[in-house]
Amino acid sequence: MAKYLVTGGAGFFGGILKNRLLKDGAEVVSVDLVPDTARHSALTSLEADIRDEDAMRHVFAEHRFDAVFHIAAMLAHGHLDRKLLWTSNVDGTGVIARCALQAGVEKLVFTSTNCLWASNLGHPVREDDPPAPIEIYGESKLAAETLLQLSADGLKVVTLRCPTIIDSGRLGLLAILFEFIRESKTVWVVGSGGNRYQFIYAGDLAQACVQALDYQGSGVFHVGSDNVPSLRECYEAVIRHSGSRSRVRSLPKGPTLAAMHLAHTLGISPLGPYHYRMIAEDFLFDTTRIKQEMGWRPTVTNSEMLTKAYQYYEANREEILARSNVSAHSRAAQMGVLRLLKWIS
Repeated sequence: MAKYLVTGGAGFFGGILKNRLLKDGAEVVSVDLVPDTARHSALTSLEADIRDEDAMRHVFAEHRFDAVFHIAAMLAHGHLDRKLLWTSNVDGTGVIARCALQAGVEKLVFTSTNCLWASNLGHPVREDDPPAPIEIYGESKLAAETLLQLSADGLKVVTLRCPTIIDSGRLGLLAILFEFIRESKTVWVVGSGGNRYQFIYAGDLAQACVQALDYQGSGVFHVGSDNVPSLRECYEAVIRHSGSRSRVRSLPKGPTLAAMHLAHTLGISPLGPYHYRMIAEDFLFDTTRIKQEMGWRPTVTNSEMLTKAYQYYEANREEILARSNVSAHSRAAQMGVLRLLKWIS
């Protein structure tokens, strides 16, 4: 029976990957800062900090892992502690890589992000396009990638760069959109809403993680959905399936982005530089490489996965709003100044 370490195993995607590995018959050790409520005879859940090298060495000494899935990451949401985010995403990654090397683990699968870019490059972004992050989360993930590349001589590292991960249970900033739809408020897009922004279905990403185990050597791969519709079309699909009376309307691009920037500077908006730049532009990953080299294919479209996520929110809203001590993607983000937009919509 294979045994895997999943960092961030109590989080949104970490939990989905963990359950996929257990379903496949593997043993899983989950490490997270927050409690893991999952129960399974082949699951060991540990509440620990990946920055604590002594604690992580103990984990690797107690268990012999066939591979490590490094999913844990601190997000740039809410009240941002920049030091905590940087040390978690960068120093913590270094600890995991060193411990894996010392323990003789051969394979590490790392989930990175499209936040390595913050503007439309004019084409689907390839693995060889130079990253250019503009905020701390993207910068920290790029630094973590660099650390792992330095470990590549003794550790086979497969990095999967992901756009926004969506599935039932994905909340965070999406919960704000879902609340607008649930109350039949106007759903606003910036500009025409004709921009195309790619998502990745969590189940498809879990499949890519599993297939990465058989990849020979190290590599960086972009994953994402196919046949990406415009944001307007995507929102309209969710509204249609929900039975909401919401309508999608446009805000002028220039003044809206300026207002978003000001609100972020004042600390009254949950949207940061990455969000307000990308919300009005196209951003797609070129997924040719992973399709050719691993035979991976996405199976769920943007509209389908966002509808799944909305249906979960609608069915579980009261319990969701009462949650505490869970990962950022598993709870609803605070609206901040966006509550005013909801009132007038």
